[in-house]
Amino acid sequence: MSEHPAFTMAALCSIGGIIGYSRTRSIPSLVAGITVGALYGFGGYRIKNGGDYGYDICAAASAVLLASSLPRARKGPVPAVLTATSLAAGAYYGKQVYDFRS
Repeated sequence: MSEHPAFTMAALCSIGGIIGYSRTRSIPSLVAGITVGALYGFGGYRIKNGGDYGYDICAAASAVLLASSLPRARKGPVPAVLTATSLAAGAYYGKQVYDFRS
């Protein structure tokens, strides 16, 4: 069950990067979206198959996404939703890592 948020975030980040590129021709948006999406996808794959560090990878992807979206959160609804989503995913996977380690 815990891999579903990771796969959802992977799809949202990848689609968001592609949309950002198609609207503004922003290569950093494309690269960042695909990279963070790939991190979430890899973490979800590790969780689904019982591999090590899946939760850690997803928590790190959430931290990267939060760090990149937080400074732009007030600039419009898309960065604000991106920030809120990364906070939610980060809280979820951070708790999973904490529970697993303790």
